[in-house]
Amino acid sequence: MTIRSAIYRGTVGHERVRPRHHRLRYEVFSLLLDLDELPKLDRRLRLFGYNRRAVMSFNDRDHGPTDGQPLRPWVEARLRDAGIAGDGGPIRLLCYPRVLGYVFNPLSVYFCYRRTGELAAILYEVCNTYSERHTYVIPVSDGGRAVVRQSCGKSLYVSPFIGMDAEYHFRIVPPGDAVNVVIRQEDAEGLLLAAYFKGTREPLSDGTLARAFLRFPFLTVKIIAAIHWQALLLWAKGFRVFSHTPAAAPVQSSVAESQSHRV
Repeated sequence: MTIRSAIYRGTVGHERVRPRHHRLRYEVFSLLLDLDELPKLDRRLRLFGYNRRAVMSFNDRDHGPTDGQPLRPWVEARLRDAGIAGDGGPIRLLCYPRVLGYVFNPLSVYFCYRRTGELAAILYEVCNTYSERHTYVIPVSDGGRAVVRQSCGKSLYVSPFIGMDAEYHFRIVPPGDAVNVVIRQEDAEGLLLAAYFKGTREPLSDGTLARAFLRFPFLTVKIIAAIHWQALLLWAKGFRVFSHTPAAAPVQSSVAESQSHRV
């Protein structure tokens, strides 16, 4: 059986350009999980668990509506909200797994394909440290492009050092031998922050999971610790702090119709 799911090892980085310069870069890995393959992966891999404890695992309740139900129906409902008629094509999620039972995903990306193999839409699921999440649903007008460029307005408070009056501009190289996710956050004055994840594909197996675990045994703890450490550094540099206004609901989504070719 051919496994479409994979592991991507690479780097994540952020560069803040205003009002002061600040840069970070970490080595990480992410999993690309075909939602339809999750039960098979659970049976085939000893180090991976689906909705159960394992060295690395994926739980439905960590994503989407967070109610523990399978994610495909929820994603397909979001596609219908965007006027996209699904045909049962693959849905593949790029995210961090639970490692020894813990996970925090600042951004999870759903790549939604048609049966023909063309990309129909991308969903960007953004989570903050207040247990709030917002999924931006953006149709792909030309699913055959090597690089997808999209944009949407910011709807969820994320960083205490960036206000809500901003836009996201995405430049995506969909998963293949490599994956590249670049996000530029801009306000009325221009670029504020550029963030990226660049990874190289490896097959998903017990061997590659074991090597990833040995190299990053505390990956997900490292992620949440780095978020707070970087926040402390920004505060020490005197960055303005924007107060948090709770979201109307802890789980929300929106559809963006426009696409950008600026990135």
